[in-house]
Amino acid sequence: MKFNCSKTDLSNAVFNVQRGVAVKASIPSLEGILIRTRNSEINLTGYDLEMGITTNIEASIAEPGEIVVSAKLFGDIIRKLPEEIVTIETDNRNVTYITCGNASFQIVGISSEDYPDLPRIEETDKFYITSSILKDMIRKTIYAVSENKSKPIYTGSLFELKNGYLSVVAIDGFRMGVRKEKIDSDSDNQFVIPKKTQNEILKLPAADEESVEIIIAQRHALFKAGGYYVITRLLEGEFLDYNATVPLKYKTELVINTNIITSSVDRISLLSNEKLPSPIVCSFGDDRITFSCKTTMGRANDSISTVISGEDVQIGFNNKYLLDALRNCDCDEIRLELSGPVSPMIIRPSKSDDFLHLIVPMRIS
Repeated sequence: MKFNCSKTDLSNAVFNVQRGVAVKASIPSLEGILIRTRNSEINLTGYDLEMGITTNIEASIAEPGEIVVSAKLFGDIIRKLPEEIVTIETDNRNVTYITCGNASFQIVGISSEDYPDLPRIEETDKFYITSSILKDMIRKTIYAVSENKSKPIYTGSLFELKNGYLSVVAIDGFRMGVRKEKIDSDSDNQFVIPKKTQNEILKLPAADEESVEIIIAQRHALFKAGGYYVITRLLEGEFLDYNATVPLKYKTELVINTNIITSSVDRISLLSNEKLPSPIVCSFGDDRITFSCKTTMGRANDSISTVISGEDVQIGFNNKYLLDALRNCDCDEIRLELSGPVSPMIIRPSKSDDFLHLIVPMRIS
């Protein structure tokens, strides 16, 4: 194999593709990037048997072929080459020669015969969504994805197509994030995307207004965006009926400035951490929210004036869970809905239902 290509194009492609490479694998080739020629392009692939990232870049092909090279070493070399044309050549012993300007490297590669094939996608459904909207939906919910691997289905987010809307839902047992957006699709479908895949989609270099194509198969999904293809397995299992967890009625309601309440909770959280777990006690009444926290380090109090409708209520929350929800609101004002001291609190935007954050309270002694 022998080809010439732009150092910048190659460096960008390697940087993105190597995030799909396995860190430690029983198959050595999975710790590398597969490079192969395709007409007047080269294709680069990183794959860890769970998720794969692949892309094509323009190149001048002198001799067709394919090789697997160490992702870390190859990435470090390409990144530090001068901004000139790169020539890459391999011989029949899988030795790879890299030349750019006055710099040259010789590294040992692996035969591509040992590299597993990416899953074949047999389409069962397909839809499109703007890149900026998809990334916003992921950002507003991914904080609530579970880290508990004993229930694998919740280590990903539910993507639900229904009644012309796409909903992304994440649940970890203590909180829930839901983001909903109207799209051009009449499908009725749902599938669960792993958290790792969602993080990689957030990093793809797709323009904000670019359309992302999402293809669904029986056990896999394919995302096409920014010249990249992300193939992921779907998580299997039964996802919770998230609508049933949202209280239908509430006894206390208020609208408040997002930055003001976030800053207040952030200040009170200075006395609470993982080593000193203690709930932030929130008292709603007399048109005021009062926050307090008591740990072995000391006490903290703060309050905010606001109009409150309904019953007075005192409720406690894990400070991290409350802050995560508030920081992922991304709107000027939010609406808080409470149904009592032991029922979840709901956070929504004040003037729409684009997203919903649910937080389960902590019992107050």
